[in-house]
Amino acid sequence: MGWVVIVAVLLMTVLCLLKVNVILSIIISAIAAGLMTGLGFVDSVELMVSGMGESANTALSYILLGAFAAAISYTGITKILVNFIIRILTGKKTMMLLALAGVASLSQNLVPVHIAFIPILIPPLLKLFDQMRMDRRAVAVSLAFGLKAPYVMIPAGFGLLFQNLILEGLRSNGAEITLSQVTLSMLIPGSGMILGLFIAIFITYRKDKEPKKEMKESNAEARDLIEKVTFSKKHVLTLVAIVLALIVQIITGNLILGALTGIIALFVLVAVPYRELDQVMTQGISMMGTISFVILVAAGFAEVLQETGAVAELVEASASVLGDNKPLIAFVLLLLGLVITIGIGTSFGTIPIIAALFVPICLTAGFSPLATAALVGTAGALGDAGSPASDSTLGPTAGLNADGQHNHIWQTCVPTFLHFNIPLFIFGWIAAMVL
Repeated sequence: MGWVVIVAVLLMTVLCLLKVNVILSIIISAIAAGLMTGLGFVDSVELMVSGMGESANTALSYILLGAFAAAISYTGITKILVNFIIRILTGKKTMMLLALAGVASLSQNLVPVHIAFIPILIPPLLKLFDQMRMDRRAVAVSLAFGLKAPYVMIPAGFGLLFQNLILEGLRSNGAEITLSQVTLSMLIPGSGMILGLFIAIFITYRKDKEPKKEMKESNAEARDLIEKVTFSKKHVLTLVAIVLALIVQIITGNLILGALTGIIALFVLVAVPYRELDQVMTQGISMMGTISFVILVAAGFAEVLQETGAVAELVEASASVLGDNKPLIAFVLLLLGLVITIGIGTSFGTIPIIAALFVPICLTAGFSPLATAALVGTAGALGDAGSPASDSTLGPTAGLNADGQHNHIWQTCVPTFLHFNIPLFIFGWIAAMVL
């Protein structure tokens, strides 16, 4: 029955690649897995729903973080950052790219607004990019780095969510490990992304690139922004709310409480008017709701694969074929993770599935808990950058294509795939061998 897992995962991947909605793809594949193991439609659905409960914490965290991001955006504080970048970094191409990577990194950990900052920050800078003859592929890589590398390596904000998913995935499948060990295991794979960023900035896209169309206007829009936006009391209160959210998150280790504290603080301090509460919550749900439901149904999918016994049989079949050849096992598992994540488009949604598949195989083959965490985390991260359906690519394209001069596949997906997935694969494999 181990073939059921392969067929179900392949069905899910194919449906995603055919641009069927991710949530529908996973649900259809979960039901198909149930039917192939002898369950009926109703039993398959009920088993899937029962498996969603463990990921409810992560899903709710996403919703509240989305609301927090919407509230922060409402205050306009990100426009201050635009002013700084225009004032300080105009003409300094390398520093501009590194600064964008840094700003994007803050959006994952310190100020967890995810991709909400991109539509605010990037469009006003597009004319400046063209004036500086900057290759927009380099900008896409820099933004994707900041949207991905921090959650891979740093256990705060979205990084805390990601690493807790790895932790829960390993523990629920029989591996004993702590959060600090998960963090340690992801440092080597994450280092590969840093190398990929430097290769993109200093080698691949170092040369000047002429814009697609002649500049007909000066960067008046950016200059107007500098003149009109000033730091105010509202922005000070926003920073206070952000600090409070971070403190609560660190003290409690709970991202839900941290995000809730930030939202409440913004309204109590009147940085955001109370009458905007419904609008902020609606925007937050709209921004992060899809990802939340992907995580839920992915956990349900993993439950169906586990409870039907298909995973156990796949483990036995894989162990007999791969034997104890750890280098080969690590290579095959990472390759499978790459295919799955590219299909689904979210690292967070694939972790429950990958953990259910990988952990039993790794434990049987004798991998240490740290090596297993490195394989699961790297396999989940692989494909996120480069997937047409991923926030790590959709976010940068949304900002860079504001003037219709940026191609999603060839100028965002392909560059991010090459510069991040290849080093991630290599460094993740190395981590599995040395940890």
